[in-house]
Amino acid sequence: MTSSILNTTDASFDTDVLAVPGLVLVDFWADWCGPCKALAPILADLADEYPEVRIVKVNADENRELSERLAVRGLPSLLLFLNGVECARLLGTQSKTRLAALLNDKLEA
Repeated sequence: MTSSILNTTDASFDTDVLAVPGLVLVDFWADWCGPCKALAPILADLADEYPEVRIVKVNADENRELSERLAVRGLPSLLLFLNGVECARLLGTQSKTRLAALLNDKLEA
């Protein structure tokens, strides 16, 4: 995994995501989730290609309070925050093309 991807927890989410200006893409994942594993290299590529976007991973099994607070019902779930406010949500494995289009759209807005 790329070092520019941050892991966050129930305790540090507000500081790592909500208090950050700009775009933050949050990936809710779990060790047992095959689609989550398939998404990991795509997120690593995006982290390299979009240094202005913070990419954050949340282990849903270890951070159940946060999953409940944000109504995460399936994995992988990708939540996009702009200046601390959720502005998009995608469920399931996404193509790199789809995610890049979403990021470009929000960056140009």
